[in-house]
Order: sequence, then C-alpha cells, then structure tokens
Amino acid sequence: MREPLISVCDLQVQFHTYAGVVHALNGVSFDLYPGEILGLVGETGCGKSVTGLALLGLVPPPGEVVGGEIRYRGQNLLALPPAQMRALRGGKIAMIFQDPAAALNPVFTVGEQMELVTRRHRRMGREAARRQAAEVLRSVGMPEPERILDTYPHELSGGMQQRVMIAMALSCGAEVLVADEPTTALDVTIQAQILDLLVDLKRTRGLSILLITHNLGVVAETCDRVAVLYAGFIVETGPTGAIFQSMKHPYTQGLLAAIPHPSSRGRPLQAVPGTVPDGLQPPPGCLFHPRCPFAWDRCRQERPVLLEVADGHQVACHLYGGEAER
Repeated sequence: MREPLISVCDLQVQFHTYAGVVHALNGVSFDLYPGEILGLVGETGCGKSVTGLALLGLVPPPGEVVGGEIRYRGQNLLALPPAQMRALRGGKIAMIFQDPAAALNPVFTVGEQMELVTRRHRRMGREAARRQAAEVLRSVGMPEPERILDTYPHELSGGMQQRVMIAMALSCGAEVLVADEPTTALDVTIQAQILDLLVDLKRTRGLSILLITHNLGVVAETCDRVAVLYAGFIVETGPTGAIFQSMKHPYTQGLLAAIPHPSSRGRPLQAVPGTVPDGLQPPPGCLFHPRCPFAWDRCRQERPVLLEVADGHQVACHLYGGEAER
C-alpha cells in the first residue's frame, strides 16, 4: 500500500471577526499521493482556497488553524518553526493562483523574480540561477525564454504569466503544486493548454498536484481522484471515474446536474437549492441538510463521517452505512 505524500487530517480553520467566529474549515481530511492530481471541488465559499493556503501556512489574519494535522512525508507542518516552513514553502510545496498578474511583482522582470526564488532556496550564483530559469521556462513551453526573462509581467499574456508561475514552482524542485483555480482568468483555448501542461508535468516529473476548481469538467479531464468540499467538510472522495459513474452524496449529484448539457437546450438550468451555510452559525448535524431533498431527523442531529462504499470511494452521508429509518 503506497504512502501519501501529504495527509490532511481533521483540519479546522477559523476566522475571528467583529461579528463572531467564522468556521471556514470544519474537519477537512484527505490524502495526496505521489504523482497524482487530486481535484478539490465545491461552490464558492466552501473553503477550497483556505485549504490550499493552509497547506503552505499562509492563512491570512484574522484566520488561524485551530485543529488537525497537515503531514508532509510524515512531518506535521503545523508544528514546524517558521524558518523551516519558509524553506518548504516554494521549495518542496509551491502554489499558483487564479490571477497570476496579481501574484507577480509588476516592478521586477520575470528573470529577477525567478532568480530570487532560486537563489534563496538553492544557494545558486546569479548566472547559474538565470541559466536554470531559462531552462525551466523552456520546459513549460515558453518561446524565447532568454527574452522572456527580461520582460515585465504586464508585457505577457495571462497564459504566459501562468506558465511563469508554474516555472517558478518547478525551479526549486517542488514535489507538490497547489493550483488554485489556475485557469479561471484565461480563455478556453489557453485553459486547455495550461491543464495539458499540468498533466504532462505529473507524467514527466512525478509532480503531485492539488487542483482547486469549481469546474467538474476540468476534474473529469485531468484528475486521478476527486474530493468534494462543502462548507469546509469533505462529503465525498474517490477515484474520478468512480465518482462520475456512481456519485453518492446528494450535493455531488446536485453539482453534476447543474452543469449545462446540449440535451437540456430549452429547459431551465438545474441548481442546488439554497446557499452555502453561514460560517458564523453552521447548522447542527449534517452541514448540507438544510438544502438536501433526502434529509431526515438523523441528518439534523448528527454529523456524518466518511464511510467507504466501494474501493477507495468514501461518502459522508447518513443514507449509506447505517439504518436509514425515518
């Protein structure tokens, strides 16, 4: 049995605001294995981006991790001193964001930014760092990498900026890439190119990728496994094929039904009724029960746990694994 590269167990994140405590993550648990792409999907406000930031120790104030563990190669990242976490961040675990233009510094050239990252993590001289930067840019499909090194971020297209961000992650030998909606700001053609690049990096470099997205179509095309997040809690997880062929949780079913399809032309789009619960006052029991068409008394009183319903396929729902007497 293979060991996970990253193991997240019962991760809890809260934000302390003037209105009260916002429960952003309510016990998130999942594993990321070497050389796989794990899709983390859910509606806006479900905690996807907070999960990604927590992996790198970047949850912004007034947020804080209040419980759980994040283990990388068996080492609990939440217990590391700040200096050790900085060495891992950008070195072994890297992140690319939805808007690369906002992540890149507009007053420094691409080369200056890539060289700074490489020199900090790998103790290279300036010339060696520049040579490596050009090589990595070439490996992610950037034309004329030497010229790109001397350009400023605003001189590049959105797709080229995202390739630069991926190259910066690879330049320090990252084993894990957290990709937070990496194609949302790009047009459809460039989206496909970036996704193809991520799949190729998984295959050629053995890169492990946590792909955060709301797009189930992207998950179906690129991910080996998928974890469905709702209100800061994983409600279903398993191999991508198994999830799409036999999804169990009513929320997952609702997400798939909401995808437009050519056969539905002329009919109104389906939607999951209601909204994501208020993080200040999450409902008791199953967090999805106020929106669930199958909710019964147990759902309103007891929070379900992830149970295995097939090989590697887990679901957190009282409709499975127990008596469903209503």
